[in-house]
Amino acid sequence: MRRIVPALLCLSLSLSACARTGTREPLRGSEYVLGTICTVSLQDGGSEAVLQAVFARLREIEARMSANREGTEIAAVNEAAGRSPVRVSPDTLFVVKKALEYARLSNGAFDPTIGPVVKLWNIGLDGQRVPSDREIREALPLVSWKSVVLDERASTVFLPRSGMRLDLGAIAKGYAADETARILGERRVRAAVVDLGGNVLVYGKKADGSLWRVGVQNPFNDRGSYLGIVSMGAGTVVTSGVYERFFEQDGKRYHHILDTRTGSPVESEIVSVTVIAPSSIDADGLSTTLFALGRERGLALVRTLPGVEAIYVDDQRRLYLSPGASKAFNLTDKTFTFAE
Repeated sequence: MRRIVPALLCLSLSLSACARTGTREPLRGSEYVLGTICTVSLQDGGSEAVLQAVFARLREIEARMSANREGTEIAAVNEAAGRSPVRVSPDTLFVVKKALEYARLSNGAFDPTIGPVVKLWNIGLDGQRVPSDREIREALPLVSWKSVVLDERASTVFLPRSGMRLDLGAIAKGYAADETARILGERRVRAAVVDLGGNVLVYGKKADGSLWRVGVQNPFNDRGSYLGIVSMGAGTVVTSGVYERFFEQDGKRYHHILDTRTGSPVESEIVSVTVIAPSSIDADGLSTTLFALGRERGLALVRTLPGVEAIYVDDQRRLYLSPGASKAFNLTDKTFTFAE
């Protein structure tokens, strides 16, 4: 499962600047799962048993949805492409259905069948390389979200052409964050901070009644360096950017967000997109969607989505914000400016 999203929050900021609630120190747990370091900080309520339940759930989601491990449900769907439907868990069926919704919403700019092209580039994994034009041309016809067959009654997923591959790396981590929030609610945790490798979810209310403060990653600096702060109630913040996973060859940088039309990394002046939303699976899917759509089309889409806000950053350190984001975001790094 790839490490999407970069960014957003300097973990130390989230765990300390979010004023402590309750009288005890926050109870924290960290584990390498979903292809990244995941950290959960129980700010008010909860126990070690809650942390154990959360990380067990994260491991279960990875074991079902990773495209880069053998024996997962997604691997089975990919192996059966062109031959037969594969029965999957309700988890996987739900996430595939959500991914297809964002493919429809973006007219294919987001496409969970991008797997064959992702595999060619292998960015962030062993064997990353620039594929030949011929390889890309041969792989692109396999990228076809409209061809995916879901049978909700039978709980099956079918890829009708041999060589097709699903890759849920741009959305599964958001589902994992939402599942973490569900567990926190069931275990009566009152406040928590969840950081799944840059997918940040703040849960519940702080005892002092103040808003949560989530740092937005500076895309030009190392992880943990932020350009500003989002002040918000319970919700999630997810960023996609060109700096999270990439390699360089012959003086050119190749990042992991691929253009479904060309089969190569998206080329634009945009370096990152941050999404603020109630649901992490939506923020996760949208961060990649908005990056692929570009600033004008992306902000137009955001205006149609209740409760969703976005922050674009371009290569000239200019910020473009949706109206609601303007109210929640405070710029702290003055090397950046707001676009006219």
